[in-house]
Amino acid sequence: MPGGRLTQQERRQIAIGLADGLAYAEIARALDRPTSTVTREVMRNGGPAGYKADLAHLATERRAQRRKQAAPRGRQTPERADGRDPEAVREFEEAFSEIFIAQGLPKMTARALASLYATDSGSLTASELVNHLQVSPASVSKAMSYLESQGLIGRERDERRRERYVVDEGDIWYQSMIASAAGTSKLADAARQGVGVLGSGTPAADRLENISRFLDFVSESIVRAAEQARDILHPKG
Repeated sequence: MPGGRLTQQERRQIAIGLADGLAYAEIARALDRPTSTVTREVMRNGGPAGYKADLAHLATERRAQRRKQAAPRGRQTPERADGRDPEAVREFEEAFSEIFIAQGLPKMTARALASLYATDSGSLTASELVNHLQVSPASVSKAMSYLESQGLIGRERDERRRERYVVDEGDIWYQSMIASAAGTSKLADAARQGVGVLGSGTPAADRLENISRFLDFVSESIVRAAEQARDILHPKG
Protein backbone atom coordinates (compact mmCIF):
# COMPACT_ATOMS: atom_id res chain seq x y z
CA MET A 1 0.00 0.00 0.00
CA PRO A 2 1.23 3.55 -0.70
CA GLY A 3 1.26 4.41 2.99
CA GLY A 4 3.01 1.25 4.23
CA ARG A 5 6.66 0.34 4.50
CA LEU A 6 8.60 -0.46 1.35
CA THR A 7 8.94 -4.15 0.57
CA GLN A 8 12.18 -5.80 -0.52
CA GLN A 9 10.73 -6.21 -4.03
CA GLU A 10 9.90 -2.51 -4.19
CA ARG A 11 13.46 -1.69 -3.16
CA ARG A 12 14.76 -3.87 -5.98
CA GLN A 13 12.51 -1.99 -8.41
CA ILE A 14 13.97 1.27 -7.11
CA ALA A 15 17.49 -0.05 -7.72
CA ILE A 16 16.55 -1.08 -11.27
CA GLY A 17 15.02 2.35 -11.92
CA LEU A 18 18.15 4.12 -10.69
CA ALA A 19 20.34 1.90 -12.88
CA ASP A 20 18.15 2.82 -15.86
CA GLY A 21 18.59 6.52 -15.09
CA LEU A 22 14.95 7.15 -14.17
CA ALA A 23 13.97 10.16 -12.09
CA TYR A 24 12.61 9.62 -8.59
CA ALA A 25 9.14 10.71 -9.76
CA GLU A 26 9.10 8.06 -12.51
CA ILE A 27 10.16 5.33 -10.11
CA ALA A 28 7.54 6.46 -7.60
CA ARG A 29 4.77 6.37 -10.20
CA ALA A 30 5.67 2.80 -11.14
CA LEU A 31 5.45 1.81 -7.47
CA ASP A 32 2.32 3.89 -6.76
CA ARG A 33 4.28 5.68 -4.04
CA PRO A 34 4.85 9.35 -3.24
CA THR A 35 8.03 10.74 -4.80
CA SER A 36 9.16 11.82 -1.33
CA THR A 37 9.12 8.16 -0.19
CA VAL A 38 11.51 7.13 -2.95
CA THR A 39 13.71 10.17 -2.41
CA ARG A 40 14.06 9.49 1.33
CA GLU A 41 14.69 5.80 0.72
CA VAL A 42 17.53 6.46 -1.71
CA MET A 43 19.14 9.32 0.23
CA ARG A 44 19.20 7.41 3.52
CA ASN A 45 20.74 4.33 1.85
CA GLY A 46 23.78 5.42 -0.10
CA GLY A 47 22.35 7.92 -2.60
CA PRO A 48 21.67 7.32 -6.33
CA ALA A 49 25.16 5.95 -7.01
CA GLY A 50 25.42 3.73 -3.94
CA TYR A 51 21.89 2.41 -3.44
CA LYS A 52 21.70 -1.37 -3.01
CA ALA A 53 18.22 -2.84 -2.56
CA ASP A 54 19.07 -5.80 -0.33
CA LEU A 55 21.42 -3.75 1.87
CA ALA A 56 18.79 -1.01 2.19
CA HIS A 57 16.16 -3.56 3.24
CA LEU A 58 18.52 -5.10 5.80
CA ALA A 59 19.46 -1.68 7.18
CA THR A 60 15.78 -0.78 7.60
CA GLU A 61 15.09 -4.00 9.49
CA ARG A 62 18.07 -3.38 11.75
CA ARG A 63 16.92 0.18 12.51
CA ALA A 64 13.47 -1.10 13.41
CA GLN A 65 14.98 -3.77 15.65
CA ARG A 66 17.22 -1.24 17.43
CA ARG A 67 14.21 1.00 18.09
CA LYS A 68 12.30 -1.93 19.61
CA GLN A 69 15.25 -2.84 21.83
CA ALA A 70 15.72 0.76 22.92
CA ALA A 71 12.08 1.21 23.97
CA PRO A 72 11.48 0.24 27.64
CA ARG A 73 9.14 -2.70 28.00
CA GLY A 74 5.60 -1.88 28.97
CA ARG A 75 6.11 1.81 28.27
CA GLN A 76 3.94 3.51 25.69
CA THR A 77 5.12 6.39 23.52
CA PRO A 78 3.57 9.51 25.07
CA GLU A 79 0.67 11.00 23.18
CA ARG A 80 1.13 14.32 21.46
CA ALA A 81 -0.99 17.33 22.32
CA ASP A 82 -1.67 17.92 18.59
CA GLY A 83 -3.12 14.42 18.15
CA ARG A 84 -0.53 13.31 15.59
CA ASP A 85 0.92 9.80 15.60
CA PRO A 86 4.17 10.15 17.63
CA GLU A 87 5.91 7.30 15.82
CA ALA A 88 5.00 8.65 12.38
CA VAL A 89 6.28 12.11 13.30
CA ARG A 90 9.49 10.65 14.70
CA GLU A 91 10.06 8.65 11.50
CA PHE A 92 9.41 11.74 9.38
CA GLU A 93 11.92 13.79 11.38
CA GLU A 94 14.49 11.01 11.05
CA ALA A 95 14.02 10.74 7.29
CA PHE A 96 14.03 14.52 6.84
CA SER A 97 17.21 14.90 8.90
CA GLU A 98 18.95 12.17 6.89
CA ILE A 99 18.33 14.17 3.70
CA PHE A 100 19.92 17.20 5.38
CA ILE A 101 22.86 15.01 6.44
CA ALA A 102 23.31 13.79 2.85
CA GLN A 103 23.47 17.44 1.80
CA GLY A 104 26.31 18.13 4.23
CA LEU A 105 24.76 19.15 7.56
CA PRO A 106 26.21 17.59 10.75
CA LYS A 107 23.91 14.96 12.28
CA MET A 108 22.93 16.94 15.40
CA THR A 109 22.33 20.07 13.34
CA ALA A 110 20.20 18.16 10.84
CA ARG A 111 18.07 16.65 13.63
CA ALA A 112 17.48 20.05 15.18
CA LEU A 113 16.47 21.60 11.86
CA ALA A 114 14.09 18.74 11.07
CA SER A 115 12.51 19.14 14.52
CA LEU A 116 11.85 22.82 13.88
CA TYR A 117 10.20 22.13 10.54
CA ALA A 118 7.91 19.54 12.13
CA THR A 119 6.36 22.09 14.52
CA ASP A 120 3.24 24.07 13.67
CA SER A 121 4.77 27.23 15.13
CA GLY A 122 8.07 26.80 13.30
CA SER A 123 9.89 27.67 16.52
CA LEU A 124 11.31 26.02 19.64
CA THR A 125 13.25 27.18 22.67
CA ALA A 126 16.63 25.67 23.54
CA SER A 127 15.10 23.74 26.45
CA GLU A 128 12.35 22.36 24.21
CA LEU A 129 14.96 21.14 21.75
CA VAL A 130 17.00 19.58 24.56
CA ASN A 131 13.94 17.67 25.80
CA HIS A 132 12.78 16.68 22.33
CA LEU A 133 16.16 15.46 21.05
CA GLN A 134 17.39 14.13 24.42
CA VAL A 135 20.77 15.81 24.07
CA SER A 136 22.82 18.29 26.07
CA PRO A 137 22.22 22.07 26.04
CA ALA A 138 25.75 22.47 24.64
CA SER A 139 24.91 20.25 21.66
CA VAL A 140 21.79 22.28 20.92
CA SER A 141 23.67 25.56 21.26
CA LYS A 142 26.37 24.43 18.85
CA ALA A 143 23.85 23.14 16.32
CA MET A 144 21.72 26.28 16.38
CA SER A 145 24.76 28.56 16.11
CA TYR A 146 25.76 26.70 12.96
CA LEU A 147 22.27 26.93 11.47
CA GLU A 148 22.10 30.62 12.25
CA SER A 149 25.49 31.23 10.63
CA GLN A 150 24.19 29.54 7.48
CA GLY A 151 21.07 31.70 7.42
CA LEU A 152 18.76 28.71 7.93
CA ILE A 153 17.15 29.87 11.18
CA GLY A 154 16.49 33.10 13.04
CA ARG A 155 15.95 34.08 16.67
CA GLU A 156 13.14 35.95 18.35
CA ARG A 157 11.72 36.46 21.85
CA ASP A 158 8.22 35.34 22.73
CA GLU A 159 5.74 36.99 25.10
CA ARG A 160 7.53 35.39 28.07
CA ARG A 161 10.85 36.89 26.95
CA ARG A 162 12.20 33.45 26.11
CA GLU A 163 14.54 33.21 23.16
CA ARG A 164 13.17 31.01 20.42
CA TYR A 165 14.81 29.54 17.33
CA VAL A 166 12.64 30.11 14.26
CA VAL A 167 12.45 28.70 10.74
CA ASP A 168 10.71 30.69 8.04
CA GLU A 169 9.71 28.72 4.96
CA GLY A 170 9.90 31.79 2.75
CA ASP A 171 12.59 34.41 3.37
CA ILE A 172 15.12 32.19 5.18
CA TRP A 173 15.27 29.73 2.30
CA TYR A 174 15.53 32.63 -0.12
CA GLN A 175 18.44 34.08 1.84
CA SER A 176 20.07 30.64 2.02
CA MET A 177 19.86 30.22 -1.75
CA ILE A 178 21.31 33.69 -2.31
CA ALA A 179 24.17 32.88 0.09
CA SER A 180 24.78 29.62 -1.79
CA ALA A 181 24.88 31.51 -5.09
CA ALA A 182 27.35 33.99 -3.62
CA GLY A 183 29.63 31.14 -2.54
CA THR A 184 29.44 29.60 -6.00
CA SER A 185 30.25 32.98 -7.56
CA LYS A 186 33.35 33.34 -5.34
CA LEU A 187 34.56 29.96 -6.53
CA ALA A 188 34.05 31.06 -10.13
CA ASP A 189 36.08 34.23 -9.47
CA ALA A 190 38.89 32.19 -7.93
CA ALA A 191 38.95 29.89 -10.95
CA ARG A 192 39.18 32.92 -13.26
CA GLN A 193 42.13 34.25 -11.29
CA GLY A 194 43.82 30.90 -11.77
CA VAL A 195 43.60 31.34 -15.54
CA GLY A 196 45.92 34.33 -15.35
CA VAL A 197 48.30 32.60 -12.95
CA LEU A 198 48.60 29.39 -14.99
CA GLY A 199 48.74 31.11 -18.38
CA SER A 200 45.90 31.52 -20.85
CA GLY A 201 45.74 28.74 -23.42
CA THR A 202 47.35 26.06 -21.26
CA PRO A 203 45.39 22.88 -20.40
CA ALA A 204 45.14 23.88 -16.73
CA ALA A 205 43.94 27.39 -17.58
CA ASP A 206 41.39 26.04 -20.06
CA ARG A 207 40.08 23.72 -17.37
CA LEU A 208 39.68 26.59 -14.90
CA GLU A 209 38.06 28.78 -17.54
CA ASN A 210 35.45 26.10 -18.19
CA ILE A 211 34.87 25.76 -14.45
CA SER A 212 34.39 29.51 -14.00
CA ARG A 213 31.90 29.70 -16.88
CA PHE A 214 29.92 26.75 -15.56
CA LEU A 215 29.82 28.16 -12.02
CA ASP A 216 28.85 31.62 -13.25
CA PHE A 217 25.90 30.09 -15.09
CA VAL A 218 24.86 28.05 -12.04
CA SER A 219 25.17 31.02 -9.68
CA GLU A 220 23.11 33.30 -11.91
CA SER A 221 20.49 30.56 -12.37
CA ILE A 222 20.16 30.04 -8.61
CA VAL A 223 19.60 33.75 -8.01
CA ARG A 224 17.04 33.96 -10.83
CA ALA A 225 15.15 30.89 -9.64
CA ALA A 226 15.16 32.05 -5.99
CA GLU A 227 13.82 35.47 -6.92
CA GLN A 228 11.12 34.01 -9.16
CA ALA A 229 10.06 31.52 -6.49
CA ARG A 230 9.87 34.25 -3.85
CA ASP A 231 7.83 36.52 -6.10
CA ILE A 232 5.40 33.75 -7.02
CA LEU A 233 5.09 31.90 -3.70
CA HIS A 234 5.56 34.79 -1.29
CA PRO A 235 4.43 37.96 -3.09
CA LYS A 236 4.78 41.22 -1.20
CA GLY A 237 1.70 43.14 -0.16
